[in-house]
Amino acid sequence: MASAKYIFVTGGVTSSLGKGIIAASLGNLLQARGYKVTIQKFDPYINVDPGTLNPYEHGECYVTDDGAETDLDLGHYERFLNVRTSQANNVTTGRIYHNVITKERRGDYLGKTVQVIPHITDEIKNNFFKLGETGDYDIVITEIGGCVGDIESLPFIEAVRQAKWELGDNNALVIHLTLIPYLKAAKELKTKPTQHSVKQLLEAGIQPDILACRTEKSLPQDIRKKLALFCNVELGSVIEAMDAATIYDVPLLMRKEKLDERVLIKLKLPHKTQPQIDDWRSFLGRLKNPTNEVNIALVGKYVELPDAYKSIAEAFIHAGAHLECKVNVHWISSETITPKSVKRILKDMNGVLVAPGFGERGIEGKIEAIRYVRENNVPFFGICLGMQCAVVEFARNVLGLEGAASTELNPDTPHPVIDLMEDQKNIEDYGGTMRLGQYDCKLKKSKVAKAYGNQNVMERHRHRYEFNNQYLKDMEAHGLKAVGTNPESGLVEIVELDDHPYFVGTQFHPELKSTVMSPHPLFVSFIAAVASNKKN
Repeated sequence: MASAKYIFVTGGVTSSLGKGIIAASLGNLLQARGYKVTIQKFDPYINVDPGTLNPYEHGECYVTDDGAETDLDLGHYERFLNVRTSQANNVTTGRIYHNVITKERRGDYLGKTVQVIPHITDEIKNNFFKLGETGDYDIVITEIGGCVGDIESLPFIEAVRQAKWELGDNNALVIHLTLIPYLKAAKELKTKPTQHSVKQLLEAGIQPDILACRTEKSLPQDIRKKLALFCNVELGSVIEAMDAATIYDVPLLMRKEKLDERVLIKLKLPHKTQPQIDDWRSFLGRLKNPTNEVNIALVGKYVELPDAYKSIAEAFIHAGAHLECKVNVHWISSETITPKSVKRILKDMNGVLVAPGFGERGIEGKIEAIRYVRENNVPFFGICLGMQCAVVEFARNVLGLEGAASTELNPDTPHPVIDLMEDQKNIEDYGGTMRLGQYDCKLKKSKVAKAYGNQNVMERHRHRYEFNNQYLKDMEAHGLKAVGTNPESGLVEIVELDDHPYFVGTQFHPELKSTVMSPHPLFVSFIAAVASNKKN
């Protein structure tokens, strides 16, 4: 194929309709037909990246192999397509303006007045086309964040208009995701919000090619005809996007609606080959027909918003389906856990995962939960801060190091078992300055190495503080082993406790590499240990 084709996904009426899931599902179906596909997300907020955002603002910050801190939708892209994304797959208003201002300061614009049009829109278009110009992809899907009509997304919408015009017919199309609300009092589906949303797109100079309509009720033919007529799209291009029991149903629902077929016809691409989705159907079969069931406590500080731990929740689904085991995740705020309440809260749990995070709030609750699972042989998995809390708990209650802590939380601790990395000590800016992205890890003989089936692995990181190797010898002598280390720096990556059904802590984030087709081995081994321990 000479050059890539482009699909733009916009949203209207309201946010949180699932543009990312629609984009990922379409990408999945196109990939299943043999096309090379990538998906990118353009976010209208002014942060350069989501790295400094509170999880309550935008959910988790998803980290790619190359260390980019990105929107959680990139997690959906990777989980659905089983291909890796990078910094080029997530661009914000902040990054666009940063690039333009940097060029202006450098004199690249030769004294011109720098304006939204053409300079900002040109920079947006350059980023639209960047992945397509590599020659690695047949189709590039671009999700435009936010809602049509938002002031902050206007430059992106204008850039889409220009890009579609420049690319010409059959080389680009726009899918507009919208909402068809059902009014219970009137017992009617209403098309007016969608008509107004499309009208706003038309005012910006964009005629959508396909309408994807989120709805809780099936769209009858007369509603589809009405939408087609008043939104000026073909009848076959009105796609029903029904609420689904699981997001992993959406590719099959979109296949039933022939979304992939409509897209290929409009892009003048071969569409006769049927998508190979047997493996996806098999995954759904295992997911929906479990033979076992376990209860897992996820102990964290952002549990009021499950999207803060989106990749962990999805990794449990992937591992559970792989083992034909239903994983019931119980979201437990670490602030509710005390020495008095811990048994009541955790006694019915078959396993406990202590989640990542930053800051002091809820730390003692995490440490208390870890003490309980260590002493009561409950399978445990700690990720990033969860691993660090396990080290602190072990130092205090097994080694007897009173006041042991991380210097992140207590700079004056007499026993800094978790300490700031040397290369982090003089850093003043918080954005993009952590240990980020993929690093090597060499494994020793252990449950972890058995799970991976490999001695050398690569995993993604997002942290500033590390295990303090001055305490390593004492820890190992008492049973907490460093079973994974970075071969270059000697930094501890994984700890594992002897004589325990499953007690593993990782400094990295294994959840970020779990996908439908490749569930992460540590999540699989954790759930397997939980199920085995429950049976025994």
